[in-house]
Amino acid sequence: MSEESDMEKAIKETSILEEYNINWTQKLGAGISGPVRVCVKNSTQERFALKILFDRPKARNEVRLHMMCATHPNIVQIIEVFANSVQFPHESSPRARLLIVMEMMEGGELFHRISQHRHFTEKQASQVTKQIALALQHCHLLNIAHRDLKPENLLFKDNSLDAPVKLCDFGFAKIDQGDLMTPQFTPYYVAPQVLEAQRRHQKEKSGIIPTSPTPYTYNKSCDLWSLGVIIYVMLCGYPPFYSKHHSRTIPKDMRRKIMTGSFEFPEEEWSQISEMAKDVVRKLLKVKPEERLTIEGVLDHPWLNSTEALDNVLPSAQLMMDKAVVAGIQQAHAEQLANMRIQDLKVSLKPLHSVNNPILRKRKLLGTKPKDGVYIHDRENGAEDSNVALEKLRDVIAQCILPQAGKGHTIYECSVCLCVHVCVYPCM
Repeated sequence: MSEESDMEKAIKETSILEEYNINWTQKLGAGISGPVRVCVKNSTQERFALKILFDRPKARNEVRLHMMCATHPNIVQIIEVFANSVQFPHESSPRARLLIVMEMMEGGELFHRISQHRHFTEKQASQVTKQIALALQHCHLLNIAHRDLKPENLLFKDNSLDAPVKLCDFGFAKIDQGDLMTPQFTPYYVAPQVLEAQRRHQKEKSGIIPTSPTPYTYNKSCDLWSLGVIIYVMLCGYPPFYSKHHSRTIPKDMRRKIMTGSFEFPEEEWSQISEMAKDVVRKLLKVKPEERLTIEGVLDHPWLNSTEALDNVLPSAQLMMDKAVVAGIQQAHAEQLANMRIQDLKVSLKPLHSVNNPILRKRKLLGTKPKDGVYIHDRENGAEDSNVALEKLRDVIAQCILPQAGKGHTIYECSVCLCVHVCVYPCM
């Protein structure tokens, strides 16, 4: 409870725009809850990443768990959090949101970084693995299961050769009290126990089997399985469990391979990879959690602590340069997570004849209506005078900064060139 109260106290209710300038059009990437944007600290001009979530208990829990873990050097740091009402162009009214300011990770995602290095070595792979394992160990010591460990959630701080890799996105994270039941996963990295939880959940929901008084559960060892898959892909460039058939659900052949732990080390890619590396993969991809390597076992494994050069160049970098292969993997991820993601609604503007803005309605009366139903101003007498156009723009902005009943003044952000504006209200 103390962590929760500390988190609540840390959330600011003043407008984020008093301290940051937000680039609403530049997106760094998309998480499970929508795009991550760029914001700039007004006082220092330092760039940060901005994640925006609907202000709901689940989002506050994500923030709480991330803040608990974020003191570790291999976990993306949360700078501060704002609770504001935000109105995007497609919305009829402001909605309560959390705006999470995080450190900027300029070095990109794990697999993108590997594809940029033509000579990614086994030693480098072991060093990256150690950093990921340290981040996981920190989470697990706090009894937190991440539950969505995948390359897209592993980011490099910058583009330097020795840049640290950091874990991000705690959208699926949960306190592990031995009762993890909800099947949150990304298909290539999902542990057998999570698939079994999904299978039983679906059968109970459809009435095929009775609801058990003692539900099937799994624990944070699911993160260790995911780590094993990531190591495998880092070393050879493709996943250990895959299917020749794409579908919106995990194909039966792929599910069977995961549930039985059936994978191979094909000679063509694995002949030059050390037995130590293969050993850590084998021990992480054990179907039974009690037989799986613990996080301490990973950190103590000879592969992560070897003094050998391990300077053999891995085939993964070349394979990951094939954009079709990477796109196929990412497409599969997107399809499997489609029912869990909050879709990022595309920005759209209402036709002028349907807007509620009183100033725009007044302007509409001065216009003409063409065949497509969108109102435009009569330009038969030549281009509009620039001063008149500027006056109209001022009218629109003036409407956006009118006092809102019970909410103070709207804080307005506008990108005129892309016809996008976002209104942010401080909590009152």
